[in-house]
Amino acid sequence: MTFEEYQKASRHTVVYPNAGKNFIYPTLGLAGEVGEVVEKIKKAMRDKDYVIDDAYKMEIGKEMGDVLWYIAQLSTELGLSLEDVVRMNMEKLQSRAERGMLHGDGDNR
Repeated sequence: MTFEEYQKASRHTVVYPNAGKNFIYPTLGLAGEVGEVVEKIKKAMRDKDYVIDDAYKMEIGKEMGDVLWYIAQLSTELGLSLEDVVRMNMEKLQSRAERGMLHGDGDNR
């Protein structure tokens, strides 16, 4: 499945107020789902001595899928394709690599 296919297919599962004119809802959902991924990793550290077995990896993967869903919805709400988002990110990373700026902080390095 391509990013374009995923973005289009995932749109059929949207159930939130003012879909098509609401970038706030998917933004809040994205923050919540990222928090769930972080929570799983924290619990692996606390409860599993940093060991992530295959079953727990799948649990984290499901949460990562939720992150992707919200990114797809936010992209759609903003009129961006996931393909464009991925392309822009790769261009940014390649530029940083060429300039030796992969380390550090800030968007404009």
